[in-house]
Amino acid sequence: MKRVLSLFSILAILVASLWAMKPGDPAPDFSKKDIDGKLRSLTEFKGKFVVLEWHNQGCPFVRKHYNSGNMQKLQKEVTSKGVVWLSVISSAPGKQGYVTAEEEKEYLKKSRAFPTSVLLDPDGTMGRAYGAKTTPQMVLISPQGKILYSGAIDDKPTTEAEDIPGAKNYVFDAVNEALAGRAVSVPVSQPYGCSVKYE
Repeated sequence: MKRVLSLFSILAILVASLWAMKPGDPAPDFSKKDIDGKLRSLTEFKGKFVVLEWHNQGCPFVRKHYNSGNMQKLQKEVTSKGVVWLSVISSAPGKQGYVTAEEEKEYLKKSRAFPTSVLLDPDGTMGRAYGAKTTPQMVLISPQGKILYSGAIDDKPTTEAEDIPGAKNYVFDAVNEALAGRAVSVPVSQPYGCSVKYE
């Protein structure tokens, strides 16, 4: 029985690793409507750095970064440097985290968030294409359309806002290194948070 469980665990790890995007991989294109009803795609932002942030406003790990203002600060700093920030909501209808466009607009207004746009992915095709498993989960894409970073926002996998000041922010570092023409020193990390609520 233990051998069967062990084989199952190995198989699960292999499947997960195949599912996840790796640094250097071409970033999958997407065609998703944003909360204003506009169809957005990765090709639209060719020539720019793009950050993807998987979002679920009800997730305690997401709340840690939004209620503290940490995510908004990061969004503002990154977008001020010409980087595109796309928040992605992959929760399916009827599942926790699913919101309408109007509900998300109200959330952005209240939280004073600064994404370039918020993409709605209720069928989960974009999330699955990128191997998104948690909220928050972050991806940095190069102007040439390659994955530069994939993983967690930082190295403190907790729901406590008190942990933010002492955390290593992988996204902040990756963006600054990439903008300076340097290789991303930590190109991949283990994402943490709530599971993405796919259909």
